[in-house]
Amino acid sequence: MMDDRPILLTGATGYVGGRLAPRLLHAGYRVRALVRSPAKVRCRPWGNHPRLEVARADIFDRDSVIAAAEGCRAAYYLVHSMAPGKKDFASLDRRAAENMVIAAGKAKLERIIYLGGLGKEGKDLSEHLRSRLEVARILQSGLVPVTYLRAAMILGSGSASFEILRYLVDRLPVLITPRWVRSPCQPIAIGNVLHYLMGCLESPHVLGQTLDIGGPDVLTYEDLMRIYAQEAGLPRRWIVPVPVLTPRISSYWLHLVTPVPMAVARPLAEGLRNAVVCEDFRIRQWIPQHLLSCRDAIRKALQRIHQEQVDTCWSDAGHLHPPEWVQCGDAPYAGGTVLESAHRMVVPVTPGQVWAQLQGIGGRQGWFFANTLWKIRGWMDQALGGVGHTRGRREPGRLFVGDTVDYWRVLEMEPDKRLLFYAEMKLPGEAILDFRLAPVGESDTEVQVIARFLPRGLVGIGYWYAMLPFHNRIFSGLLGSLARALGVSPSRGPEAFDARLPHACRLEPRTP
Repeated sequence: MMDDRPILLTGATGYVGGRLAPRLLHAGYRVRALVRSPAKVRCRPWGNHPRLEVARADIFDRDSVIAAAEGCRAAYYLVHSMAPGKKDFASLDRRAAENMVIAAGKAKLERIIYLGGLGKEGKDLSEHLRSRLEVARILQSGLVPVTYLRAAMILGSGSASFEILRYLVDRLPVLITPRWVRSPCQPIAIGNVLHYLMGCLESPHVLGQTLDIGGPDVLTYEDLMRIYAQEAGLPRRWIVPVPVLTPRISSYWLHLVTPVPMAVARPLAEGLRNAVVCEDFRIRQWIPQHLLSCRDAIRKALQRIHQEQVDTCWSDAGHLHPPEWVQCGDAPYAGGTVLESAHRMVVPVTPGQVWAQLQGIGGRQGWFFANTLWKIRGWMDQALGGVGHTRGRREPGRLFVGDTVDYWRVLEMEPDKRLLFYAEMKLPGEAILDFRLAPVGESDTEVQVIARFLPRGLVGIGYWYAMLPFHNRIFSGLLGSLARALGVSPSRGPEAFDARLPHACRLEPRTP
């Protein structure tokens, strides 16, 4: 009989955790997802599963982690702080791991399963891999046995490593690469990683063990690029390794060519210089499975992308932690400095028809109007080290809370009523873009688009007013183009209006 105590899953909205959760639920386990933003879980296809519990907690808040772990049987530790806006990810990872050790001890968990990185310890080990190793040691210092799985590059649609490979080879017929392009690595398919993670929950052999996981192939990154080009049906790529490209320069290049932001590209690029090859194969006996070759893993990932069925993406793990002014624009400390540009129109269609069009905004479809200007803004952001315009979106036809859309992130959504974006580009302040739909009469809909900005000092105020003429034209044009996409003419507008609500919260508070 299966133990009915829940399995604590940290990183449940991340790339690996978001795929592991439905597998655990399908296998009959109760899962307690530790998340900062419950809405990011609830909108997933598995987010309302009867065996799913959602524990609102922050891995950096020790008390909330202790409360989330209480009564659990085991825990998966799939947390990593390497993300845009997080400069000292190693320090954050250290703090999070320490909190997990204490929470696991108090809850008397049977085991912790941790997914880290391959790499030999030494002075040449990158900061990223060194941090992964330090987290393992912190977790292993506690009273609860830790199963430490060490993986190299994970091949799967949406993984950061695969996206770097895909964009480099797709976009560049000639690749001027650093010497690390010939470093040996042993990639593993995401499906194989998930099978190992699942197996570690019940296997008595892996308890307290450090185990290497990898696929059947040991290749260089140059080999992977050639295989990808063949599977993608691309002409032969010319790969030219040169000694002058340092990891730092390589990270700038990766940032400009791929959708991975500088904060993620730099530690990943530095880690590529390390040989990452399995030396321990015990797990293959204890948790047997068919290991996909790199070619098969790449082919499968490309099929998922072409079928537009990417379950999770590396960017899913972004923070949904909006500043207080987003929830209540007139908070006293805001000083009345929230600046706005609001436009609206009325169209002779239902809110559901508008929503069907609006939900496809961004990515390949674009922003309905002045797409070149949206792209230029993304290129500017990318040049400054920001996320830029290249992230696109995970799926073209639907959105979830927490999804990235170019340089925005979905903060809130209510089908047929509201879509709220939070800006993740580099700005002298903070910005949101709010789309609202409201029925008018029996068959009309009022569509509002409201941009709000909290400037940071005089530079922020100057930036807003310099951009205001462009905003007025872009948002008015966006509404007009949306009406044309719907095949109708506006009954009223587009027109500017005053969206401010004095002495009241202008945005509804979020519900858990």
